[in-house]
Amino acid sequence: MAAIPPVCDFGWKAPDFSLPATDGKTLSLKDISGPNGTLIMFICNHCPYVIAVLDRIIRDAKDLAPLGIGVVAISANNATAYPQDGFDAMGEMAREQSFSFPYLYDEDQSVARAYDAACTPDFFGFNAAGELQYRGRLDASTRAAGPADLRRDLFEAMSQIAKTGQGPSDQIASMGCSIKWKTT
Repeated sequence: MAAIPPVCDFGWKAPDFSLPATDGKTLSLKDISGPNGTLIMFICNHCPYVIAVLDRIIRDAKDLAPLGIGVVAISANNATAYPQDGFDAMGEMAREQSFSFPYLYDEDQSVARAYDAACTPDFFGFNAAGELQYRGRLDASTRAAGPADLRRDLFEAMSQIAKTGQGPSDQIASMGCSIKWKTT
C-alpha cells in the first residue's frame, strides 16, 4: 500500500544530522547544503516507486547542482528485514547508477524520524536559510514512470527556491512505499 506524506510545513527548519555515506565519509547537513538551498531525498534500493524514477532523480540532481542546490539521498529502511536496502547494497547502487550526490545510511532511523519521512521517495526542499519550501512529488509518475515529457515538479520547485527562496504554494504530495521502520 502506498504511503503519502503530509503537505509542506513552510518555514520548518531542517534538523541537522551526521550520517555515513557510501563513499566512506560521514556527512552533516552543513556538508551537503548548497548556497541557494538543499534537497534531501529519502529513498531506498528496493522500492518500485524509486526504481521507476531513479533516472529522473539522478537527472534532476545533476540539473540542480549548477543552480546552487545541494542534494543528498538518505536510506533509512530496516536492512535486517530488507537486506537489499543495506549499506553495502546502497554503495553498489550509488556506483552502478553514478550518483552525483551522496547516499547516506540512517541505520538507527533517527534522521528519518526527525524529518517525519513517510515514504520512499520523500522529497524535502529547503531554501538557503534551511527553511522547508517544498515537500512534493518528483513528477506525476507513480509506481511506473510516466511519459518522459511530464512536468518536472521537483526540479521546477527547487529552481524557484534557488531564485527566490520561496517554494510554490501549490504542491502535490509524493507517493511511495512506506519507510520500513524497525520494531523495538
